[in-house]
Amino acid sequence: MQEFSFFAVLLTGLLGGVHCAGMCGGIVGAFSLQLPGSGPRFSYHLAANLGRLASYVIAGLIAGALGSTSVFLSQLFPAEKMLYVLANLVLVALGLHLAGIWSGVLILESAGGGVWRRLQPLFKKLLPIRSMPQAFGAGMVWGWLPCGLVYSVLIMALASGSAMQGGMTMLAFGLGTLPNLLLMGLFASQLQRWLARRGVRLAAGLIIVALGLFGLARAFHLF
Repeated sequence: MQEFSFFAVLLTGLLGGVHCAGMCGGIVGAFSLQLPGSGPRFSYHLAANLGRLASYVIAGLIAGALGSTSVFLSQLFPAEKMLYVLANLVLVALGLHLAGIWSGVLILESAGGGVWRRLQPLFKKLLPIRSMPQAFGAGMVWGWLPCGLVYSVLIMALASGSAMQGGMTMLAFGLGTLPNLLLMGLFASQLQRWLARRGVRLAAGLIIVALGLFGLARAFHLF
């Protein structure tokens, strides 16, 4: 089984802040406007993001467990290797999208739209936020927002070889997204303006493309 680089996944989450600003900016804004007028606002944002990470880990555990089943791998052999290649191809596509070069990866996001339409009313019911458990619950719903970046890493979790590896893969990614989304909650308008700069988008996108190409180069050793 090919060993995945948790550092590369974490870096992808960190650099994907350009994408997060577009995908999650509206949710973070709605969440911020619904917080109590006084009190530890950072704590509410932290609780919501921990809920989001919890959903990522749950999804990773499920994907890793599915990918590790002998039936799955025996019927689709060499599924493990092909999923690794697919994950890195999606990563390249995502990098091209972040750089503003090609947006084909948005097909992945549209595929998850049906799930989000069913969960969005639940998210709205949890607003306005009045407690930490409520913020955590809203964050867990937020974690299922359709996102090409999340889906690309989820494919890696599927091919990781075990439920634990899949969960760790998604946790590493989630931790990478944490700084951007926490800052967005506190300084939404300033951060979104900075992330919207052409140079920032291009640099972040090309770095993610490079990570995907590096993964594809490693794939030659799998066959």
